[in-house]
Amino acid sequence: MSAPLAYEQHVAPRWVRPLAVFIVGFVSVAAFQTKPGPGVHGEHLAVTVALIGLAVGTISMVRLPGASARFVLLVVGVAVLSSAALVGLQPNGPGFLGMFPAVSGAALRLPDRLSGAVTLFAVAALAVAWALAGNRSVDGIVLNEIGVVAFYILSMFARRYRESTEHAHQLLKELEQSRAAQAEAAALNERQRLAREMHDVLAHSLSGLVLNLEGARLLSEREASDGELTRSIERAHRLAKTGLEEARRAIGMLRGDDLPGPDGLVALAAEFQDDTGVACIFDVDGEERELGSDARLTLYRVAQEALTNIRKHASAQRVAVHLVYEASGTRLIVEDVSKVGDGERPLSSAGAGYGLTGMRERAALLGGTLTAGPTESGFRVELWVPA
Repeated sequence: MSAPLAYEQHVAPRWVRPLAVFIVGFVSVAAFQTKPGPGVHGEHLAVTVALIGLAVGTISMVRLPGASARFVLLVVGVAVLSSAALVGLQPNGPGFLGMFPAVSGAALRLPDRLSGAVTLFAVAALAVAWALAGNRSVDGIVLNEIGVVAFYILSMFARRYRESTEHAHQLLKELEQSRAAQAEAAALNERQRLAREMHDVLAHSLSGLVLNLEGARLLSEREASDGELTRSIERAHRLAKTGLEEARRAIGMLRGDDLPGPDGLVALAAEFQDDTGVACIFDVDGEERELGSDARLTLYRVAQEALTNIRKHASAQRVAVHLVYEASGTRLIVEDVSKVGDGERPLSSAGAGYGLTGMRERAALLGGTLTAGPTESGFRVELWVPA
């Protein structure tokens, strides 16, 4: 009985309560016009008890939606027995109508096996009552029994409809929650993307600006700068202007503007060479092909970040930017050749902060890989993204 007792109660359809009240009222009124009528002695007392049992059982069943299955089974049983008793006591009365709300309540509020057992019990009790009364034809008994079974089946259909409606509402609720979670995840991804973009833009431009301003400060402390101070200030101005353009481009990306890509690597290498005075060679191998917007942007930002790290952390003698179009994907290699003793700089110095993290995140989002580490003569960053 543990499973039935734990069974979740379903709210009965709206038509069950008024129907139950109407049947109880109709049977009670008709009982006073049928012999033997209600009273306090003999058969009259039995009729009175049966009417009270039918009323209490039926009303309790429809008025207490949160009751346990055990209680529902009890009150349904009282209603069934009371209805059968009225049929036996008043064969010509409408007492059999009390079976209809009883089997309906069982179908709507009890597990299938219990509700089926209650219905079979009601049919058997009704047949015994009419058999004892002895004034009803077999055809009439069969028709009334079929009516009780048909009402049970109708109530089962109503229950299935209610359960399917509740299930549909639950699925809609889960769908709304899932959409909310997806929207939250999308917002988080967008924030991470913006963080990478702003870091790449600001780190590239402002770090160069800081270095040039520091050089300008040192030059200003010397009596003779041979025009180097002016050139340093010009480089700082150019970097500030470039940073502003990059920031505007990042904002334009949010508006759907074109994204930078491999076609911007030539200018990136030339800018690095102009700003640092270090030779920066760019070459391409393989047959060029159209890349997706995310892959294009990732190639550009990784090259930009790698050059920024070289500018900040290395005393490079020359830099090579190599773009390779392979059959399975696209590979970007940024490698510097540094002065003697600088090739062993630790990885943490080479952008192992947010810069390297951002580069790896970009690669991972595309299903690619990014490796970074020292070489015998410098430092190497290698990115691969699938085709």
